[in-house]
Amino acid sequence: MANKMKTRIYSVLVENRSGVLCKVAGLFSRRCFNIDSLAVGETDDTAVSCMTIVSSGDERTIEQIEKQLNKKLDVIKVKTFAEHQCITRELMLIKIKYNKNNRREIMELCEIMKAEIVDMSKHFMMIQICNTPDKIKLLIKMLQSISIVEVARTGTLALAKCCENDEG
Repeated sequence: MANKMKTRIYSVLVENRSGVLCKVAGLFSRRCFNIDSLAVGETDDTAVSCMTIVSSGDERTIEQIEKQLNKKLDVIKVKTFAEHQCITRELMLIKIKYNKNNRREIMELCEIMKAEIVDMSKHFMMIQICNTPDKIKLLIKMLQSISIVEVARTGTLALAKCCENDEG
């Protein structure tokens, strides 16, 4: 029986200092673990950053990643989530080339997908969307029949879902 591939989201609180990102990325590359998505930013405490890492693998790989992250000196805390245990969002800016024949269709698609046109010229349009990674992928797929010029994505951000017994 083949091992089933799983996706995990790691929310890793780290000390906010130079070299920490390199050490964590090095951990993944030395062990040939893939990083599907990586987003890093300061928390409410400027001395602490949160790294949100999305990776996939079999059960053993998932466990190894968490164990290895917990061994790092700069790591304060590691939380691991399955996709159904958290709320995820990603931000994307996508620049497309449009014409008068498909302009209305693009505007309607933006309305349906809850995306926003944030910049526009005579031939180009920039669209912003903040949504789940699946919805981001869907918008890209829908716009591929139009001319995509450039894409910038933040990577996945995640927080555990709110529970009634949460204390903080």
